[in-house]
Amino acid sequence: MEIPQGYKRSEFGIIPEDWIEAKWGDCLATFSSGATPYRGMPAYYKGNVKWISSGELNYNVISDTIEHISEQAVRDTNLKVHQPGTMLIAITGLEAEGTRGRCALVGTPATTNQSCLALNETDKVCIEYLFEFYKMFGCALAFKYCQGTKQQSYTAEIVKKLPIIYPRTINEQKAIAKKLSEIDELIAGLGEQIEKKRQIKEGAMQQILTGKSRLPGFNNTWDADSLGNHAEIYRGGSPRPIESYLTDSPNGINWVKIGDVSTNAKYIESTQEKIIPEGVRHSREVHAGDFLLSNSMSFGRPYILKVDGCIHDGWLVIQNYQESFETEFLYYILGSSQITQQYKAMAAGSSVLNLNKEIVKKVIIPIPPIDEQAAIAQILSVIDDEITTLEAERDKYTLIKQGMMQELLTGKTRLL
Repeated sequence: MEIPQGYKRSEFGIIPEDWIEAKWGDCLATFSSGATPYRGMPAYYKGNVKWISSGELNYNVISDTIEHISEQAVRDTNLKVHQPGTMLIAITGLEAEGTRGRCALVGTPATTNQSCLALNETDKVCIEYLFEFYKMFGCALAFKYCQGTKQQSYTAEIVKKLPIIYPRTINEQKAIAKKLSEIDELIAGLGEQIEKKRQIKEGAMQQILTGKSRLPGFNNTWDADSLGNHAEIYRGGSPRPIESYLTDSPNGINWVKIGDVSTNAKYIESTQEKIIPEGVRHSREVHAGDFLLSNSMSFGRPYILKVDGCIHDGWLVIQNYQESFETEFLYYILGSSQITQQYKAMAAGSSVLNLNKEIVKKVIIPIPPIDEQAAIAQILSVIDDEITTLEAERDKYTLIKQGMMQELLTGKTRLL
C-alpha cells in the first residue's frame, strides 16, 4: 500500500508524519494502584469517601461508588484521593465477565482498591484523548502484552510498555476528544430515554396487566385460571445426533435454537439451521403464532413464533390458546413480573431454576375479555415501538462513533 505524502506507517496503520509514536510510560505520569482497607474494622466502611472497585469501571465517568470509606481508612491505608480527570484501568478481574482491562475516568474525588491502576496526564498527552484512544485500541493491546504472564494481570510495568500514537499538540488532542465525547453524550442521552421508556412500560404493566387500573370503556370482571386449562404446553425434543439431521436444503424444516433469538426480541422470525423431514418425528413441531419459552436460559422469557419448524428439548411451546387469549396480550402477561414470580416460587428448591411443562401449566393467568386484552396489548406495543425506535437510533450513532474513532484517532481526518 502506497503511503500518501505527509503520512507514515505505524503499529496502528498510516498516520500523519507530525504525530508522535511512543510508549505510555514515556508520556504519562503516575502509575499507582489503591488498596482495600482492613475489613475487620467496621469503622473503615462508615464514611463519605468514595472508594472505587474494578467492577465499577466500564468505559464510564464515575461520579459515585458502591462502597464508601472513612477518612480514617484513607489515612491508615495510605490511600491516595484521586482528583477528577484521573484515568483508571482494571488491572485484575474476572476474564469471563470482561472486567479486566476496562477503563473509566474519575468524575469526583475518590480512592480505589488495588485492582485499579491510576494514570494522570502530562504536557504530552491529555487524559481525555488517552481515554478515547484506550477505548479504541488500548484494551486489545493490553491483552496482547499480557500474553505469557502467569496471572494474565495488568501491571504498571506492562501498561508502561503499551504503544500509543497522538497528535503533537494538546489542542488537537482535546479537539479529537471533544468531538468523540459529544457523540458519546448523544448516545448516553438516547440510553437514558430508553431506560425511562422501559420504566414507563414496567409501571404500565404493573397497573393494567393486574387490573389495578382499567382502561376507559372496560368494566367487566376479569377471570383468572391456570394456563394449562386454556392452552396446550409441550416440551421440545432433539433428534440425536443432531448433526445427522441437519440439512442445507431449502425444503428443510426450520430448527429453532436459542441462537435464533436476538436481544430483547419479541418474535422469532427465522432460523440459522434446518433439519431433514425425518427429524420431525424425534422433535416437536411448532407453528407461527405459538409461544416458545426457554426452560433454562432467560428464565421464562416468552417469544412469539413467526415461522413453522421444530424445537429441541431446551424449549417449551404453548399452543392452542387463542380461544382465551389475544396473542400480544399473552406475550406481555407471560413476560410480566407477576408470572415470573410464580415460576420462581414453584421452581424453588432446585439447584438451578428450570421450567418444565407442569410448572407452566399451573401458573395463574388473569383473563380479561378478549377486546380488553387487545386494548391493553396495543398500549404496551406502542411503548415497545418507541423503545425500538430509540434503540435503532442509539445503535446508528454507536456505529457512527466507531467510524469517527477510526478516522480521528489515526489522523485520517484532522480537526486542526
